[in-house]
Amino acid sequence: MGSKAQQPIEASRKKPEYEFFGPPGAALISFVLPPLVYAITFACNDLSGCPAPSLLHPKNLDLNVLKREVGWPQDGWPGLFSWEATGWTLAFYLFNAILYRILPATETEGTVLRSGGRLKYRFNAFSTTMFCIVAAAAGTIAQGAEFPLWTYITDNYVQILTANTLIAYALATFVYVRSFSVKPGNPENRELAAGGVTGNMIYDWYIGRELNPRVTLPFIGEIDIKEWMELRPGMLTYILLNGAFIAKQYRNYGYVTDSIVFVAVVQTLYVLDGQYMEPAIMTTMDITTDGFGFMLSFGDLVWVPFIYTQQTRYLATHPQTLGPLGLAGVGALLVLGFAIFRLSNSQKNDFRTNPNDPKLAHLKYMPTKAGTRLLISGWWGIARHINYFGDWLQAWPYSLPTGLAGYTILSAGSAAVDGATRMLDGRQVIPGEAKGWGIIFTYFYVLYFAILLIHRDRRDDEKCAKKYGEDWEKYKKTVRWRIIPYIY
Repeated sequence: MGSKAQQPIEASRKKPEYEFFGPPGAALISFVLPPLVYAITFACNDLSGCPAPSLLHPKNLDLNVLKREVGWPQDGWPGLFSWEATGWTLAFYLFNAILYRILPATETEGTVLRSGGRLKYRFNAFSTTMFCIVAAAAGTIAQGAEFPLWTYITDNYVQILTANTLIAYALATFVYVRSFSVKPGNPENRELAAGGVTGNMIYDWYIGRELNPRVTLPFIGEIDIKEWMELRPGMLTYILLNGAFIAKQYRNYGYVTDSIVFVAVVQTLYVLDGQYMEPAIMTTMDITTDGFGFMLSFGDLVWVPFIYTQQTRYLATHPQTLGPLGLAGVGALLVLGFAIFRLSNSQKNDFRTNPNDPKLAHLKYMPTKAGTRLLISGWWGIARHINYFGDWLQAWPYSLPTGLAGYTILSAGSAAVDGATRMLDGRQVIPGEAKGWGIIFTYFYVLYFAILLIHRDRRDDEKCAKKYGEDWEKYKKTVRWRIIPYIY
């Protein structure tokens, strides 16, 4: 049984099938995306503007002036790192692990592995996050916007970003090196990911060599690194960063706007919904197919929490008021997207679980030679990934509250400007010549998410083409659209 399980992997060694443009693409993503996160962090800031004024006049760019405008550390590169912030970040991870062990959990088995075995999982991400939200809310009620958690996050934002980035690199390297100890037929059901054993070091390190790497820690017990990182520390950081930016807006202006509250609340609900449905992650490509490497470690711990919160970070400095009609508009778009996403996924899961359920009798399907059935009506008759369309629609209400983004900050004591928003410290925030340029930062998530979903769709298309053969081609002629009906 052990030797059979390794056959697909051996084949991939002979004929590597690369994604992300192979090793060059993996190297580019691994060592360009982290600097990009820093670039976004500094270029859109609360000291001079979003973007920094000098960036609007690249022909006259003075590096020393730009450094002052973006708040570059006085001691240079070493200032991006802090032992204290790194220590608190590691303590945060440890606290998550303790809650994982002590809070009640649902325990279940994952999908069948190539070896025929199953891994056991412990699910309590939802209760862990709720515990932390309640604790943070209690602290805020007691101490307001000056609650130390909120002030520490915003005062040490860059250093916390660095700590999580270093953890992502270290974690990817750890699981890569450790993957070479995986032996065929091992009793722990450790397996290599079919796509992560090409033999190219940088590519395998990026894409993930071991399918489900696990560690056993004192008191904590066994942790599935991939599943744990997917829904725990990064997602909780996502919520806490939003909370910190709401508190910062209050410290800046003495009030909190409906736009920042809306974005923070709906993003929190999005995270909690995913965590509440945590068992559903067992059938996703991330768990069943992808190994755990830098792609997932950086995505989980850095990209999601620090890129997806750019809207609340922006609004903390340049507040916007939506009003009842604005809230109704973005709220309606959110509900529409969520309804498409949730109803389509529920229909698919119900059909997979019990295709003979009477409530699904109206659905049409296409039998395949692989023995499974492909839905060709209902939600899944509209587009092959109609759930992705709903997911993408939900991204827009996160960015739309920032409006035609962009601002410039005038120092305290400057002459009053019509239409300026005045901070409590006397500084004024105006759209100025930066108006519109800020969408590079606040709408970046919408563009990135579209690219991500298109890539996922193409990966799934290739996977299904191999699995179903000519049946898949016949299916695509029936369900023509990939994600957006009549468009794509």
